[in-house]
Amino acid sequence: MPTPQESPWKLLSNEQILQAVDIRDYMLGAGRLNADPDVTLTELARRITAAGVALERCVTIVRILHAINTASYRMWEKDKGATSFAIPFASESDGMYENSPSALAHKSNEWVGFDPRELEESTFGIVRELCQESFTHYICAPTMMVNGLQNVFTFATKAEGGFSDANVAFLRAIFPAMEACQEILVTHRILKEVTRTYVGEDPHQRILAGDVHRGEVTSRRAAILFTDMRDFTELTSTMTAQQATDLLNEYYDCLVPTIEGNGGEVLKFIADGVLAMFRVTEDEERSCQSALAAAQAGMKAVKNRNQSSPRPFEIGTALHFGEVAYGNVGSGERLDYTVIGSDVNLASRVADLCKQLDDPLLLSQQLATRLPSLQFSSHGEHSLKGLSEPVAIFSCQSDEARR
Repeated sequence: MPTPQESPWKLLSNEQILQAVDIRDYMLGAGRLNADPDVTLTELARRITAAGVALERCVTIVRILHAINTASYRMWEKDKGATSFAIPFASESDGMYENSPSALAHKSNEWVGFDPRELEESTFGIVRELCQESFTHYICAPTMMVNGLQNVFTFATKAEGGFSDANVAFLRAIFPAMEACQEILVTHRILKEVTRTYVGEDPHQRILAGDVHRGEVTSRRAAILFTDMRDFTELTSTMTAQQATDLLNEYYDCLVPTIEGNGGEVLKFIADGVLAMFRVTEDEERSCQSALAAAQAGMKAVKNRNQSSPRPFEIGTALHFGEVAYGNVGSGERLDYTVIGSDVNLASRVADLCKQLDDPLLLSQQLATRLPSLQFSSHGEHSLKGLSEPVAIFSCQSDEARR
């Protein structure tokens, strides 16, 4: 296999040089603009095989910054095309990486190539799989992003004798463009996923579209859900910081899936408060129905959780309908993309009434009237902090509303 110090271009014919340049142009042009990286990988593999390289399988594994997943695995196979999946985050290593060609490639910063038939299965965890699938040559090539994240490309063939020196030279010639394209696509993905993780779906799209200046505000008509944990301060007064954090995460695990599962978007975690919206996409009633379903499912999830936990907690949830406004506030270069507006404030004040009225789910008149097919019982009008007029509050305790 040609060494990194040798110029791979010297081993290529004039026709192969033109083909390599064509691939480099593609990877730095149209390839980096594809919305689906599977398309880029498929086209890359097609062009490599068209150039005479005996490529049977190509894999790219990249680290991502995601709340649930740790890496993206994307594979092209000659007879199957491209497939991809995310690798979940694990708090403890299962040893797969440590016993892999990727670990050696990252440590040495060199390409690692071998015939799997000539190695003991214990050498690398992947050797048995490669032998079972009749591969004769496997190459793992490390890549390094500017931010320090380490990724890999792997190439495999079933050709007798493995990859030729000319094949490897061709791969080395186009590799800088492959590495650059990978970083561009990964960086774009990281930007989307990190911003979505911290600010939510709609706000993250606004931010990446250029909404990054102080004072810019976006408004949406929506059903608003605000939930908080009752007596959180008292519950956590004797807990360590880690125990309090664990409790909050268990609480969020009861609410977030039910919100997102009913089409809602979590906009903000405010200590023990969860603020979400259900945007009007078809009609206002549908939005309100989704919010009510999410609230009821969240209450059920908390009840189920409490049955098997030594640390039970109760929640209070308010539903309201109005304008959700979010935008940039702050000073200088330090901004926060936050949720503001009188309707958001009203929802949080209604949630404060849950304990006072001993009712876990309260609705404002604005939301209750948008569900004409359901019957709600009235809690009367209540004066809320910061509001000049009393607000009519309704209960969701009736059998019709519970269904």
